[in-house]
Amino acid sequence: MKRYALALDLVDLPELIAEYEAYHQKVWPEIKKSILDSGIINMEIYRTGNRLFMIMETEDGFSFDQKAAMDESNEKVQEWEQLMWKFQQALPGSKPGEKWVLMDNIFELNA
Repeated sequence: MKRYALALDLVDLPELIAEYEAYHQKVWPEIKKSILDSGIINMEIYRTGNRLFMIMETEDGFSFDQKAAMDESNEKVQEWEQLMWKFQQALPGSKPGEKWVLMDNIFELNA
């Protein structure tokens, strides 16, 4: 199993943050299926202010490129991603169109 940490910012408006959280209390079943089908075993998202932090646990063979290709060909995922851009904003220094940014692991207590 592999573990990844990613970050993303939300538009800093309380009403949009509340709406974003409401969507994530009732994630569309097609989105959950696409996540699981890509080799992601578990996913958690945390928030402080308008900053989001995601932890993903994946199968060993998981690939971000393969996940992106699967998402590109899935109309429901594209609909969800387009909707989420209403709430999300790219982190400073991210690439054009990049949402979630992979974080570097700099410390592990039990390493």
